[in-house]
Amino acid sequence: MNLPKLLVATRNIGKKREIRGLLGHLPTEIVFPDDIGIYESSVEVNLETESTFEANALKKAEYFQKKSRLPTVADDSGIEVLSLGGAPGVRSRRFALASPGQNEDEANNTELLRRLAGATPDRRGARYRSVAVFIKQLGAVPQVFEGSCHGRIATEPKGKGGFGYDPLFFSDDLQKTFGEATQQEKDGVSHRGRAFRALGKWLEENPL
Repeated sequence: MNLPKLLVATRNIGKKREIRGLLGHLPTEIVFPDDIGIYESSVEVNLETESTFEANALKKAEYFQKKSRLPTVADDSGIEVLSLGGAPGVRSRRFALASPGQNEDEANNTELLRRLAGATPDRRGARYRSVAVFIKQLGAVPQVFEGSCHGRIATEPKGKGGFGYDPLFFSDDLQKTFGEATQQEKDGVSHRGRAFRALGKWLEENPL
């Protein structure tokens, strides 16, 4: 039996792993752009230039739905540090310029620690946010799902798991960093886990 396809508009390896696990129970074939021959283009650089997570996710969903003609979901997510006025926020992926040979995540984590050098625990409060936007077909009303989780920024990276700022994000729910958590533990409380479980529940009630 051929299952209906759902395009998840991301090229991020970590996100692919998480989202496949979060939506894997649906009677749907989860595919990513490369799987269906939509290879990376310079146009995609301008898909995350808006001032909100929702606006960025909507632009990505619209672009990839138009390219694929498949039901499409895109998310934009990041970490917000209260004492930094919500930064990095929508610039989480592009918070720092990586040096030659330096990993992007490493550069971003280093920059965040630099900004918070000497900050007391009460100035390290943070939250992760994810906004997922689903578009079934051209002209359809977008469906928006949001998830967040709270914690603080640790004084040094801990753990080898996850990606992005996970080694620095000390979760209030887990009482350890996402870098120290198992994938199952992280998915249970994370911003992306909450957003995509909400999407999954909606898709159960509104099948493709």
